[in-house]
This record gives sequence, structure tokens and C-alpha cells, in this order.
Amino acid sequence: MNVTGGPRCLCLRCFIVLFVYLAKLSSVGSISDEETCEKLRGLIQRQVQICKRNVEVMDAVRRGAQLAIDECQFQFRNRRWNFLLKTLQILTICVTGTREAAFVYALSAASVAFAVTRACSSGELDKCGCDRNVHGVSPEGFQWSGCSDNIAYGVAFSQSFVDIRERSKGQSSNRALMNLHNNEAGRKAILSNMRVECKCHGVSGSCEVKTCWKAMPLFRKVGNIIKEKFDGATEVEQRKVGTTKVLVPRNTQFKPHTDEDLVYLDPSPDFCEHDPRTPGILGTAGRFCNKTSKAIDGCELMCCGRGFHTEDVEVVDRCSCKFHWCCYVKCKQCRKMVEMHTCR
Repeated sequence: MNVTGGPRCLCLRCFIVLFVYLAKLSSVGSISDEETCEKLRGLIQRQVQICKRNVEVMDAVRRGAQLAIDECQFQFRNRRWNFLLKTLQILTICVTGTREAAFVYALSAASVAFAVTRACSSGELDKCGCDRNVHGVSPEGFQWSGCSDNIAYGVAFSQSFVDIRERSKGQSSNRALMNLHNNEAGRKAILSNMRVECKCHGVSGSCEVKTCWKAMPLFRKVGNIIKEKFDGATEVEQRKVGTTKVLVPRNTQFKPHTDEDLVYLDPSPDFCEHDPRTPGILGTAGRFCNKTSKAIDGCELMCCGRGFHTEDVEVVDRCSCKFHWCCYVKCKQCRKMVEMHTCR
């Protein structure tokens, strides 16, 4: 594959590359007016139009981009594929329909919904605020209606800004159907895990009056849920049902996937060896591994049976920390030798 020609164009059109670019912007000052929307690399024309109509929202989108990148790196920190922010790795995700691509697209769509919703609830945006239409009944039987997270607005913006890229290609293509499904699965990881939070009001901490509202889960929980869906993702293929093209399990013995499951089209490479013919397959040589683990972070699996190097390395840690009144913590620096293991 020629990474200086066609694939580079594919890469620039990839939403994940756009996310990396947005995450690097320092502040909303970088997208302060309609003209700057035209200069954002990676936006298709219809996204430029959305940007122009929603300039104030774009800083939340930028924060969502960084949130997605940080969470992806956390979730895959001990895997052979560990989402390094390198153009070739991201390019691989752009042009293949693997379960890794399914995860990244789902997480990206979720992060936009999450960050925009948080901006609404915090009063950052003129176009939205918290949702006062949400109400319910507590286990004790009293009715509640407070200032809930406006997840409806966040999800709607994510659908318009993120999904428009796939819809502009035509929803009949396998990859567009896959991306749209996984985008929605990512957003449902938030919607299905909204929780009721309450705060008591009264004299001396009593709970004479209670205010309750619906809040989003922590984004780490969202990442954990999507990671579980990644591990159980369904390989699919396109079929025509009447006049509609849908994705169904490739293996007919598998039960149909739900709207909350991730789906993928192509099997993943093993990511063991550097493959110069496939951009982004960097191999695991030089990666740290856990000698005692039997999981994927263990040296046997991480190093793909090639063996590993062991080296004694001096590590400096904070130790003997003491709290001093008032108000700081003072620590000593302790040095110790530890064994570090890296794949051959």
C-alpha cells in the first residue's frame, strides 16, 4: 500500500484522524468563528456547515476527542494493538473493518455525546441546558424531577456531526453500515447506563427534602462497557432483506447482534510482527510485558512466542510520605531495582 498516495487521502477523510487533530487544538479560540471551521482538516463539507452553525459546541467536541483518545489508550494499554497516536496506526483503522475499528468508532461517537451533554449541564452552551423534563419515582415512593444531564441533546449532536460522514457515503456500503451501527452502540453505552443521583436538604444533615436527577455514568464505565462489547463483537456480512440492506452474523449459528453490540467485517491481524506492506502493523518487539501474567499482557502472548529480554532497571518512587500541618505532603525519594521484561 502506497502511504504517500491514495491511503493518505483516505486517512484525511477518516473521522479518527479528525479526532486526533481536534484533540490537539489548545482551546475554543482555535475554532472561534465560522471561518475557522473551513480550515479544520478532515471535515467533510456537511460537517463544516454543522461546525459553522454550532461554533460554541466545538470546544466540547474537542474535549470529547481527547477523552476518547485517552480512554482508548487506557483500555488497550496491555494489548498487542495499543492505539499509539501514529499516522500509520490510525490509517489502518480508517481502511479496515476490524473489531478495533468498531471499538474506536463506538468510543468516538460516545465521547462526543458525553462531552456535549456535560457542556449543556454545566451551562457552557446557550443552545441547551440541563433537562428538567426528566422525572421518576424513588424506591421510597416519592416523585422527583431535577436538573438532569441533557443526554438527548448530546446524542442528537453526536448523531448529526459524527454520523453525517457515513450517511454522505450512502448507507448501502458495508463499512458505512458497520460504522453507523457501532456509532449508535457507543451512544447506547451511555443511554443504557444513566443513573439517578440524589442530594438531601435539611437541618443538620437531615433529609427532609431530597433533590434527584439523572446523570451520565463516568466515562471510564462507558469505556469499560464498550471494551466488553469489543471482546464479544460479532463478525457480520451484508444481506438484502426486501429492499433494505442489513448486517447479519457471518456464522448463521450465532444469535443476531443487538443494537448495543459491536459488529465488524474483517478479521483482525495478530499484530505480532511488523508488516511493512500493511501500514500501522508495528509488531510487539520492544513492548513491555508481564512475566507472571497468563493474560494478553503476559510475555508469552504479548511477545507471540518469540521470547523476551530481562533487564534490571533502577526505579525512583516517592515513599515515606507524611502530611504536615497545614497543608502539604512531603515525601522521600526511594530507589529500587526491578526486573523489566521486553519482547524480542
